Amino acid sequence: QLQAFGGGLVQAGGSLRLSCAASGRTFSTYLMGWFRQAPGKQREWVAVITSGGSTNYADSVNGRFAISRDNAKNTLDLQMNSLKPEDTAVCYCAAAPYYRRNYDSEYEYDYWGQGTQVTVSS
Repeated sequence: QLQAFGGGLVQAGGSLRLSCAASGRTFSTYLMGWFRQAPGKQREWVAVITSGGSTNYADSVNGRFAISRDNAKNTLDLQMNSLKPEDTAVCYCAAAPYYRRNYDSEYEYDYWGQGTQVTVSS
């Protein structure tokens, strides 16, 4: 019900925009988040946006990434700027019921996209 796309290969300092398309249900009332998993590491939270548009970011991406959503289109985006090699990871979009509080925990999210690879070369 969630499909992430937009990943690719980019040089350090470059930008990518990830998108996530939702289908089968409306996610307008859900918390929507992005997570990523680097090789050999656990999946980590990147960013979250509430149904009303409030956002929060992991320290590692704050100021470089911007999460946004279009409730009418049932889509979620992640604009990634000033990319670094350490941003290389498989990125996942996810949705959690609005009342979940631990938005940085993957266990709060009920729906997941299939992941899209982001590779940043040095």
